[in-house]
Amino acid sequence: MKYHYYFFVISAFLGFKGFSQQSISAKIIDSATQKPVPFATITLNDKIGVVSAEDGMFILNMDQPATEKDSLFISCLGYQERRIAATQVKNPVIYLNNEDIELDEIVLLNRELSVDEIMERVEDSLEKNYDTDYVEQKVFYRASDYNHIIEKNVKIKESSIPEINQAFVDSLTNNYPNDFAYHVEILGNLYGKMKAEEQQVKLDIIKACELYDKDNELTFDAVEEKLQGIMRKHVKRDSYFKIKSGIIGGKTEIDSSFFEDDADTLVEAQRKKEKEKKENFLKYRTGSISGFLKDNFIYEDTDFNVIHKSRKYNFELKALTYLNDDLVYKLSFEPRGGADYKGMLYVNADDFAVIRIDYENVKPLKKFNLFGVSYMHYQQKGTFLYAKNNRDKYSLKYQEETEAHKIGFDRPIKIIEKNKHVKGRRKQNEVSTHLDFTLTNTVKRELVVFETDDLQQATFDDFEPKPDIIPTYLPNYDPSFWEGYNIIAPNDAIKQFKSMESDSK
Repeated sequence: MKYHYYFFVISAFLGFKGFSQQSISAKIIDSATQKPVPFATITLNDKIGVVSAEDGMFILNMDQPATEKDSLFISCLGYQERRIAATQVKNPVIYLNNEDIELDEIVLLNRELSVDEIMERVEDSLEKNYDTDYVEQKVFYRASDYNHIIEKNVKIKESSIPEINQAFVDSLTNNYPNDFAYHVEILGNLYGKMKAEEQQVKLDIIKACELYDKDNELTFDAVEEKLQGIMRKHVKRDSYFKIKSGIIGGKTEIDSSFFEDDADTLVEAQRKKEKEKKENFLKYRTGSISGFLKDNFIYEDTDFNVIHKSRKYNFELKALTYLNDDLVYKLSFEPRGGADYKGMLYVNADDFAVIRIDYENVKPLKKFNLFGVSYMHYQQKGTFLYAKNNRDKYSLKYQEETEAHKIGFDRPIKIIEKNKHVKGRRKQNEVSTHLDFTLTNTVKRELVVFETDDLQQATFDDFEPKPDIIPTYLPNYDPSFWEGYNIIAPNDAIKQFKSMESDSK
């Protein structure tokens, strides 16, 4: 397996102070528990709106200053909806009151259904409830990639190349950062058909940022250059490497750029790859968002199969609650037998649409440990929110997911240089090592949909995205970057990030 690590710094998000008259900001708090209320919907006059972040924060930008006629509506499952005059939002905290109905207090339905009957109706109603036709959506997408190295020990046992010794290897590993992160943020218009087997997606980017630590990037270049110098001195033309690790082995041809001073070096080749990735930013990120949207509980072929394979789960009716004026079943689910997830789902009692799911895995989703190579997919948790659109069908309002993996390699590694054009013994050089390397990788993705409109297939077919989109590089958190745009409020990790270059100043 080959892993590429990028050293990036987070992009700018709006700060939580110093707002103009065109901005409203506050933190939503549960009045009983005093805890933040995430994923609440905040709308201005039932038109423009945002979703509160995990810490309850939101920022709502308006085209013009609020007037006495403007109202802010705040709604969240299990809470009483609040209406506040937009000009009166001066307190940085807004409290919501709980509105869950205890099951032993009152029953409002004229029919009593078992949880199994509820889930049957949920599955039977999927096709009619959810909009899978062509739509145009204004979206904000954020992806954060965090890497943490737990072990990075390389022991040199034998080496016929004097420069490749324990001191040299230690200098490389000690200078390699244990923690690094990459974040990308995109505001744009998403066009597409959302039916799983026919999914088509096009992205029109309005603004984007992709930020990384350039100091770490330069450190990587320096390491590559140092290794090239060593290899040029000791490796013959037409050599190849044979890599042995216990019973695992392979043969790799040496790149000719080691021997041609006027040709592209490996570092330049790497730079070209990075450039190509940036030039293909639109294509790459369109594919990322498309895959994210396809990993959804409403589709039959998803791994998150709590709806389509409900017999694998035990459901329990926990309460009745409200979302605005709609009565909602609040059901918990846990695995029965070998299923993977637990969580809570909220079902509209009128049409049996699932309007929210919170889920997390209860055991590793995948793991193996063979001959010193280990891998574990140990975390997957997230939230889906749905709301009715102008076609009177449910479409995605917000999707969030966090996944975490652990990768380990604890094996002897032997690198042998051979040359097929020398007489006699083909073996030229050998470096024998033992590698003990373990890291965790955590990826968090969020997508919020601000507006959803009808879209004709002909319009979709005719639309051509601008292919030359390049994201803005920012070395540090900059609260002014997204000023005037509605986005998901930044978390603490984003707001507090500083590049190594900034720390050294």
